[in-house]
Amino acid sequence: MKYNKRKRLFLVLAIIWMIMIFGFSSRDGDLSGEDSGRVGRLVGEWFVPGFDEWSEVKQNAFINKVDFPVRKTAHATEYAVLGMLIFGATYEIWRKKRYIVGIPWLCGTIYAATDEIHQLFVPGRSGQVRDVLIDSCGAFIGVMLVTWMISRREKKRSTK
Repeated sequence: MKYNKRKRLFLVLAIIWMIMIFGFSSRDGDLSGEDSGRVGRLVGEWFVPGFDEWSEVKQNAFINKVDFPVRKTAHATEYAVLGMLIFGATYEIWRKKRYIVGIPWLCGTIYAATDEIHQLFVPGRSGQVRDVLIDSCGAFIGVMLVTWMISRREKKRSTK
């Protein structure tokens, strides 16, 4: 019974996360660009000494320079979390199988592909194969991170 509750919780969280990703992807190009710009400004404020004293032109140049890495890091992070949640929803089903990593990664990759197709229909956005690859890598990293954490936990339990 405990497993079923945990599985359902992870499944619900994964679906909520997918809806959130869909929502981000539904924002038109201008709004999405504004979001990235705000994050770029935060990166500057937090990590660049003296950023606040820079001229607005210099700040905007920095924000434009970090825009691509900010966007792609966001892609990878969104899908790392999705990979973790799908892993949590499917862990007990595939626990003893070799493809335990493959199923949640494949689900994340398929969702990434459908998300990029969805973006083809959003004004100012485009679907990119590169983004599917980045999202897929993010899902894989998330799944591998959870696998590593579980492996460490099980090793600690077996040494007690």
